[in-house]
Parts: sequence; C-alpha cells; structure tokens
Amino acid sequence: MVNVKHGVENTAKEIATRFDFKGTPASVELKDKEITLIGNADFQLTQIEDVLRNKLTKAAVDVRFLDIGDVQKIGGDKVKCVIKVRNGIETEVAKKIQRMIKDSKLKVQAAIQEEKVRVTGAKRDDLQAAMALIKKEMTDLPLTFDNFRD
Repeated sequence: MVNVKHGVENTAKEIATRFDFKGTPASVELKDKEITLIGNADFQLTQIEDVLRNKLTKAAVDVRFLDIGDVQKIGGDKVKCVIKVRNGIETEVAKKIQRMIKDSKLKVQAAIQEEKVRVTGAKRDDLQAAMALIKKEMTDLPLTFDNFRD
C-alpha cells in the first residue's frame, strides 16, 4: 500500500503540471483502499487512469490489483471513477487454490489464513511443484510467494 500511495502522489503531481489538465477539476486521491479519479469527461478520466497505471507500474505495483469501477456523474459537468485496490486473496479464490492443491495429490497441505494461503510440506521439491501448479492455473491473479525456507 505504501507503493500505491507513492504512485497516487506522483500521479497528482503530474496532473498538476500537465498543460492539458490546466484549469480543469482533474484530480486523484487515495482513501483507505480506494483511489478516486475526478475529471471533466470520460476521456479525461481515461488519461488520468493511464498516468496512474504508469506511475504504479514504476512503483512496482501490479495493476491487476486494481478493480476499476463505473464512471459516475457528480455535480455540474464533473465525472468520477472509484478504483478499489485489492490486497490478499478472496475466500472463494483461496478455497479454489486449496482444492486444486489437494486434487493434485502432492504431499503438501494448504491452509487458508486470513487473506493468504499457506502451503506446508516436508520436501522442497513438493513445495516448488505446488508453486508451479498455482502459477500455471491462476494466471489472472498477481500472486507472490514468500517465506520459502528449508
């Protein structure tokens, strides 16, 4: 979330200095896990979103974590779009990963802990096989693997 905050701040700086956004209500702000884009029209929101994606990519944030909402009209001629930032794995996806590992007959155990799936096993090769299986099957999710040790 720190990198997301930096990306949003850099986007706000660029919007403030860009010529095509001068004199417009174009802005971007982060509250909790929601990024709000405000602009004059749909095309302006698209431009702000492109700048945001570039800044987040430079800040090492995978843009697949963003759930882009619908464009809503607010007072006057302004429009806004709310982008939710996902963090962790949803319960149904975690259950799907757990079922996939169980069906693979690997000698590992998968347990759901909060927004994570913890996979434990005796052998390193089994854990690496489980990681490869998850990467192959879950291509639409930006997954990270951490705390891998002997």
